[in-house]
Amino acid sequence: MRKMRTWRECLIERVANRERAIGYLQAILEDYQIYKSPTVVLKALQTVVEAQGGVVELAKQVDMDPQVFSKMLSNKDMPLIDTLGIVLKALGYQLSIQPIESENPNLETYIDALKDQNTSTHVAENSID
Repeated sequence: MRKMRTWRECLIERVANRERAIGYLQAILEDYQIYKSPTVVLKALQTVVEAQGGVVELAKQVDMDPQVFSKMLSNKDMPLIDTLGIVLKALGYQLSIQPIESENPNLETYIDALKDQNTSTHVAENSID
């Protein structure tokens, strides 16, 4: 009989690969931009930590007590950016800022609206003189 695995077990196996882990975390952060769920981000970090060697191993990478590292991963009150930064450092990753793709029509509409607003403001300011 074939052994059944949970989705999490399959995911842990998949993100044991460094490149896949990076892609997974990037996708989670993109989802966070939309849905604003820090719980999902924390669960994703926990999954990657487990896949990449576990709490004890990664705590060593940032000179942190494993119990403190573990509590940080489960603490919903700690600012997400702090948790993310520490865990990414332990994994050998870094947080980076990238421009939003210009293919996003909402962004282009927003930028156009700002340009129109700035032009209108400029015209209004010149009309006062």
